[in-house]
Amino acid sequence: MRTPLPTALVEVEVADAPRRGVPSVVLTTAEVGKTDRDGDGWVLGVGEGEPGTWRAAAATLVRELAEADAADSYDVLLPADTEAERVRAFVLGATLGGYRFKVTAEAPPPRIKSLRLVVQDPGYADVLAAEAAHAYDLALATAFSRDLANTPSNTKDPQWLASTAAKQAKKLPGLKAAVHDEKWLTAHGFGGVLAVGGGSVRPPRLLEMSWQPPTATGGTPHVVLVGKGITFDTGGISIKPADGMHLMRTDMSGGAAVIAAMLTIARRNLPIHVTALVPCAENHVSGSAYRPGDIIRHHGGTTTEVTNTDAEGRIVLADALAYAVNTLNPDLLVDVATLTGAMKVTLGLRTGGLFATDDDLATRITTAGQQVHEAWWRMPLLEEHADAVKSDIADVRQCPPGPGGITAALFLRTFTAGLPWAHLDIAGPARSETNYNEVVPGGTGFAARTLAQLVENYTR
Repeated sequence: MRTPLPTALVEVEVADAPRRGVPSVVLTTAEVGKTDRDGDGWVLGVGEGEPGTWRAAAATLVRELAEADAADSYDVLLPADTEAERVRAFVLGATLGGYRFKVTAEAPPPRIKSLRLVVQDPGYADVLAAEAAHAYDLALATAFSRDLANTPSNTKDPQWLASTAAKQAKKLPGLKAAVHDEKWLTAHGFGGVLAVGGGSVRPPRLLEMSWQPPTATGGTPHVVLVGKGITFDTGGISIKPADGMHLMRTDMSGGAAVIAAMLTIARRNLPIHVTALVPCAENHVSGSAYRPGDIIRHHGGTTTEVTNTDAEGRIVLADALAYAVNTLNPDLLVDVATLTGAMKVTLGLRTGGLFATDDDLATRITTAGQQVHEAWWRMPLLEEHADAVKSDIADVRQCPPGPGGITAALFLRTFTAGLPWAHLDIAGPARSETNYNEVVPGGTGFAARTLAQLVENYTR
């Protein structure tokens, strides 16, 4: 069934960026009048009309239109009763559903360069534009996080990851970034990051990003986001099987989510003080690699007994959490990581694991996730396993016996000094092998939208 397209009020353009097919969206308000697109159209089914269905339908639409190769620009007529939440969902799906990442000498395949959302009520134009702009900002976070995760590790070493984020930060007024090298890490006692990165010829880094809004006062909350930045993970001495190791280029997806969220927080000029810490390292095998049985001294002095060098994520996160507690005086700590295979087995590939020290924080995160279409499931911090984290020869041990996702979270909790804290384990949803909803194969950008929305909700 085909139908002509009527009056246009609000325009959303989706265009190719010059690098790696990253979508770029520009929002403008069009003059009331006839659409300048002639001809027949398609009918897009959205089921019973839930926002999630709108998101999935929009992603499918842009893929199908690209395959049809009929035009590079389309109008989309929205029903008269379209709600704001559905508009946000549609823009997310349409912007991200056509994302592609491919390093190739071939010419890029056809893509949809613009979609114009068409509404019939002039009074709704400003509302639609604001909602679409919000969704676009979140989509940018996801797309940039995907870019970082998908970049191959022969390019993406710790220095590249940290400096790429710092370069992007310079483009946004008020967002500062510092890249701390191995000499700084040594001077400040980051024994965990240095141990994990010690097996690589490409040394580790700590990325520190800070957003201090002009309107900040002494009572402005300070949120610290910590993301795992392992740019490639062989497993170290406890080496991984060859099958699937190529996917470890995305093992820094937690760090990518934190970086992308910070860019969005600054872009939206949110009135919250936010700091991001991304410990960046390669976990390699060499004569200088750290070993099972080693004892590591973290920033602040706490020692860890190493039992498995493939559990390196918690080692670098521990340094960053301790640094945040000792130096930054945060009101809230949130860390994000592709941390445990146990969580991948427990929750599958589309849901993130959430550990939190209090109910209010857990609710804030799940609510933010619902608002931006990312699913989280709260996991318990079971106290009966807390003693297992203690070591006989150090303060704590890296891989205690018991349920792996839970004991990893309990290990990290020992570095938070009792502050409000949440741990997000995204080992499952950080990567995908198939298209579903707005997700495409490769790094998914999962958690970037939740983090940005979590901070935005603190402003309300």
